Amino acid sequence: MENKALHRDDVDWDEVRRTAFTEVGSAQRPGDTYRTIEVALNSLGDGHSAFYDPKRSKELHGDEQIRNPVEGRALSGRMGYLSLPGVQGSEKVFQQYVREGRDAVAKADRPNACGWVIDLRRNRGGNMWPMLAVVGPILGDGDVGSFVDADGKKTVWSIEKGSPRLDGDSTGWGTSPPVGGGSAPVAVLTSRSTASSGEAVTVAFRGRPGTRSFGEDTTGVPTGNVGHRLSDGAILNLTEVMDADRTGRAYDSAIPPDQPVVDNLGRGGSKDPVLEAATEWLSGQPGCA
Repeated sequence: MENKALHRDDVDWDEVRRTAFTEVGSAQRPGDTYRTIEVALNSLGDGHSAFYDPKRSKELHGDEQIRNPVEGRALSGRMGYLSLPGVQGSEKVFQQYVREGRDAVAKADRPNACGWVIDLRRNRGGNMWPMLAVVGPILGDGDVGSFVDADGKKTVWSIEKGSPRLDGDSTGWGTSPPVGGGSAPVAVLTSRSTASSGEAVTVAFRGRPGTRSFGEDTTGVPTGNVGHRLSDGAILNLTEVMDADRTGRAYDSAIPPDQPVVDNLGRGGSKDPVLEAATEWLSGQPGCA
C-alpha cells in the first residue's frame, strides 16, 4: 500500500502502521488480520480500494456471475443502441460477455447505424477490457485513454482493429471490424450508478469527435485497481492509477455529462428523458439528419 497506492503521498504511514500493529498484535492466523487491513485501506481515502477474503475472492473470479445482459437494438432513425453492463468473473465469463456484446452490436447495426447510443447507466464496473472489446469497433482505432500513477507515469489504452490494447499489448480478444468506420456520432448515457470501469469506458469516449454525454454525474471512482493476492487466497484490491482521456485530462472524482438530464431509469418513470435527449441530438448529426 505504501509503495503502490495512488494517494500514498497523502497518508501518514507512521500512524497507519502504528494503529495496524496495535490492533493486530495478537493475530494467530491470516483471518485475524482482515479487519486491520480494511481499516488501513480506508485510511487511503480513495473510495475504491477494497479487501476480499478468500471466499469472496473465489466468488468474484468464478464462472457463475449474475449481471444484466448486454442489450443491442436498432432505434428509429437508423440509430443503434447498446446497453453495456459491468462484468466480473473468470476468463470464461469475459469471453462469453465479449461474444454476447459483439452480437448485440451487430444486431443494433442493422441496417448500418448512422449513430450510436452507448448506455452505461447500469454499469457498476468490473473488468474494463471486455467492455472495451465490445465498444472498440464503435470507438474507432487509435489511442482512447490512459492510466496515470502517483508518479505521473502513463500507460496508454488504445484500440486496434476493434480490439483493446494496453501500451500496445493485446488484452486478449480478437479483432472486430470498425462500425461506421469508427467515426459515427455517439451519445454516451451515464448515471450516479456508472462506476469504476464503467467510468473508464465513459473516459474512453471523452474527447472523441462527434461524441456527447447525457444524464447524471457518475459515481466518482474513475480510477484503476490492481489485485494483490495474499497467501491464503484473499485479495487486496488497491487503487493505484487514475483514468485519463485521450486529451490527457485525468479524472479522480465524479464525471459530469456534457448535457445534464434527470434520469428516471429504475425510478418508476414511464419515459426515458436521457435517451430522448440523446436521440434528439443524434438526429441532428451528419448522416442521421
